[in-house]
Amino acid sequence: MSVNQPAHTGPPYGRPQPGYQGYQQPAYGGQPLPGVPQLQYGAYNGPMPGYQQPAPPQGYFPSLGFPSKGSPVSVNSDTSSLAPNFIGSLRAPSTSGASLPSDHLTYSPFGQGDVQNGIPTSAAPMQRPPASQPYLPGSASMPVTQTPTFQQYGPPPASVQQLSNHMAGMTIGTIAASAPPPAGLGYGAPRPPTMPGPPLPGQTAAGPPASQPNHVFSPPPPTSMSGPQPGPPMSGLHGPPPPTHPPQPGYQMQQNGSFGQVRGPQPNYGAAYPGAPNYGRQPGPPPPPKRLDPDSIPSPIQVIEDDRNNCGSEPFVTGVRGQVPPLVTTDFLVKDQGNASPRYIRCTSYNIPCTSDMAKQSQVPLAAVIKPLATLRPEETLPYLVDHGESGPVRCNRCKAYMCPFMQFIEGGRRFQCCFCSCVTEVPPHYFQHLDHTGKRVDFYDRPELSLGSYEFLATVDYCKNNKFPSPPAFIFMIDVSYNAVKSGLVRLICEELKSLLDYLPREGNMEESAIRVGFVTYNKVLHFYNVKSSLAQPQMMVVSDVADMFVPLLDGFLVNVNESRTVIASLLDQIPEMFADTRETETVFAPVIQAGLEALKAAECAGKLFIFHTSLPIAEAPGKLKNRDDKKLINTDKEKTLFQPQTSFYNNLAKDCVTQGCCVDLFLFPNQYLDVATLGVVTYQTGGSIYKYAYFQLETDQDRFLNDLRRDVQKEVGFDAVMRVRTSTGIRATDFFGAFYMSNTTDVEMAGLDCDKTITVEFKHDDKLSEDSGALLQCALLYTSCAGQRRLRIHNLSLNCCTQLADLYRNCETDTLINYLAKYAYRGVLSSPVKTVRDALISQCAQILACYRKNCASPSSAGQLILPECMKLLPVYLNCVLKSDVLQPGLEVTTDDRAYIRQLVTSMDVAETNVFFYPRLLPLTKADVDSDSLPAAIRNSEERLSKGDIYLLENGLNIFVWVGVNVQQGLIQNLFGVSSFSQISNGLSTLPVLENPFSKKVRSIIDMLQMQRSRYMKLIIVKQEDKLEMLFKHFLVEDKSLSGGASYVDFLCHMHKEIRQLLS
Repeated sequence: MSVNQPAHTGPPYGRPQPGYQGYQQPAYGGQPLPGVPQLQYGAYNGPMPGYQQPAPPQGYFPSLGFPSKGSPVSVNSDTSSLAPNFIGSLRAPSTSGASLPSDHLTYSPFGQGDVQNGIPTSAAPMQRPPASQPYLPGSASMPVTQTPTFQQYGPPPASVQQLSNHMAGMTIGTIAASAPPPAGLGYGAPRPPTMPGPPLPGQTAAGPPASQPNHVFSPPPPTSMSGPQPGPPMSGLHGPPPPTHPPQPGYQMQQNGSFGQVRGPQPNYGAAYPGAPNYGRQPGPPPPPKRLDPDSIPSPIQVIEDDRNNCGSEPFVTGVRGQVPPLVTTDFLVKDQGNASPRYIRCTSYNIPCTSDMAKQSQVPLAAVIKPLATLRPEETLPYLVDHGESGPVRCNRCKAYMCPFMQFIEGGRRFQCCFCSCVTEVPPHYFQHLDHTGKRVDFYDRPELSLGSYEFLATVDYCKNNKFPSPPAFIFMIDVSYNAVKSGLVRLICEELKSLLDYLPREGNMEESAIRVGFVTYNKVLHFYNVKSSLAQPQMMVVSDVADMFVPLLDGFLVNVNESRTVIASLLDQIPEMFADTRETETVFAPVIQAGLEALKAAECAGKLFIFHTSLPIAEAPGKLKNRDDKKLINTDKEKTLFQPQTSFYNNLAKDCVTQGCCVDLFLFPNQYLDVATLGVVTYQTGGSIYKYAYFQLETDQDRFLNDLRRDVQKEVGFDAVMRVRTSTGIRATDFFGAFYMSNTTDVEMAGLDCDKTITVEFKHDDKLSEDSGALLQCALLYTSCAGQRRLRIHNLSLNCCTQLADLYRNCETDTLINYLAKYAYRGVLSSPVKTVRDALISQCAQILACYRKNCASPSSAGQLILPECMKLLPVYLNCVLKSDVLQPGLEVTTDDRAYIRQLVTSMDVAETNVFFYPRLLPLTKADVDSDSLPAAIRNSEERLSKGDIYLLENGLNIFVWVGVNVQQGLIQNLFGVSSFSQISNGLSTLPVLENPFSKKVRSIIDMLQMQRSRYMKLIIVKQEDKLEMLFKHFLVEDKSLSGGASYVDFLCHMHKEIRQLLS
């Protein structure tokens, strides 16, 4: 947003907007407040010597108008003015003293902490406002007794949020300031229906300030108060400012959390609430508790919207060290100028602590979510392929890091010094080039490995198994032909689809046809192999009934080229449904199926992928036989973890063999009852494969979803026989890894297959001190075989800043990445610890992160306020979503298989997928503009935001719900569903009818657009208000209390505040 534009009412979520140092900025919304002198703000880390600190401004929102991204804001809950990020103080108003006049509006040109900490802002331009800043790992300095059990990811760093009176006990105005807040949290009436949500940019805030929902919470304003009240009416939250505290820098909010002119009582709020005018008297009987206004607490929707407005229009140029990228929810273009695109690597912080003590003190996990084969936007350039001939890539002699933009050439270009280990290496004669006057090679811009963050090298034979170049990979389709699979129509559907799908196998850019060979197996209690050699008139079937000792009965004719054997394959796919049409066999085997595929790839001496279509628990007598061990009674006991563990080690050993051969397993499950995903998924998970699950599969409702998933799975980019290693500069090292892979040692991540959707999450720990000058470097090197059989190395480099001030760490965090890491850490934790222990550890770690910020970075203020770093103001709401997820807090209807499935799915999700999975996107379809391509503005995930007269769409990456209110106009129902009334809408629809009217076209185009953005085809579920399916829909309204016992956002915020206060006291 340009500095001269008026700020819009909803401060960008979590980030200050650019402002100019020393300029007085207009008050909120662009108009100066009457009678408000504009003061310049003091420095950030507490009062600086020699700075006269102005009184805290009343009525300003913290992240509004701040030039810098990471400014923390603090609030005194006892003063009448709230800090910008203030979320409402949790104590009752104190009785003595007058409140501050609201005409001190102060804000500083730079956010707190921007003053002299760490790298000067000029070195790392903040391209985006604070909420989504590039994430710089920051430094922490607060000693913490507990080890960080969970790490978290958060929104980009920015200003601080504070919740003041609201959060502590959540009963407001009931006790004198000196009394501790009440233990219980009470909230009163629900939020008035008049506020549909945060105002869009350009609207003014009427009613409780919707615009800064993200920064402050405060109670409804009382109408009458004692004490001078020049500013907005006091909300009864804060008493007079304590005489001893200097005002804090940062924006202060008005008491009621709104900015702007004085307002009288708002509609829908009662007049003064009991207890408000209780100044100067002993506390009387406690009045009924007031509820925290949901519009005054940080809103994910606002943060996302602000980031889009601030960062969506300009390309993100990666040339600067430690830049925090735009949020994953922002559509932006990336220009690689020396650091890997955020599509490949995102970090929890882009400014990391220089010492391990700081890191321990802050408890902010230092982690990177790496997606080595990520899909780029069409306008972005794919990594260049560099061929250095037989000598292969140039590497450091000592640590074996690959040539990259951060290597330093010395001695006229004859040697280079490694940026990772400082070792000096001779430049090979063929690679020599002179240096220019700045010390750069003159061919700097001609060589991708010297000027770009991501590129590929062609690998030499030394990088290949057994020192010989690999053969192209193979795909083997293995179809369950037991009674359930045949009867449901699944076998026929798969065979029909494969006839056309085999023409779309992945191929290198300019190749005429795919180099991938294909093979076919069917199975029930025995296995059937098919010879589809091109010279045969008809396919031949060979049966292997000795499943205890699996072998492949044919070599020649099993794996074939699709074009050469097209007629034989078509004939086979026609015959399979007929051959098994009358089967009565209900039992299946499973492990021997994988063994058969593995043996076939071994015999062909190639890597490849097995596509297994399976329907039931493998109870037939065979290796890997399983029993039904589903037991809901184990939930919430110490034995609950066994539900997530495989019931036998057999599959772990099988997975290891598959990885050695480069045999990746993708599993399509069609269960009608328990089939033990926790065990069947082991091989898929450890080989880097994908699991898809279609419970109670029905042709008419599920075939679109299954076929779309299958097509994408077969066609997507995938690397085989992959090994990934992450190198770091001296001072930190990779210590822990999360994702779908296998590790036989502590450094190499091995994957039989790695596709464009999979991520590997890496956690780093200090093993020495870092320096602010040199920063920290990561290099991810992935060795893999392409779908044409070419051995390649893909390299991604990223440079991060290092800091000695905790404020710099907190200003450069990325909450979405933090949550991605924390969820994966927790989901791995349930394998070995009771779920309650895992949940408590998550809460504890996040409380420590926020308490460290409060103690070390925020200006002094009363304990009654909850102060959140700007970049982490969404940490509580997102963390609560993780805690309420089905893995950590299952509802009654969630099956054990569902939980195991979700656990495996999330472990390799990228940041964009976890973002929408934990906090779904909710769109009001009736507000969509049928004449534009844009989506309607999203709203917050709460039932009180829904109107009975509207239709809404909710998506979480796995499902799309269309919720229809009971009072929706008949015309809209006719236009969308083709029926004349609400009662006639069918619940069983899996697609919307294609109707020729603007509303139907718009809604279908929105659904198509969302489907395109996700890696899986989402299931469409129509939900009518007050229908039985509505319970399922409400499960995804994550800001509300959940039926399974999960807290609402407001309640959880109060709980977090209590935890933080305990840590600080």
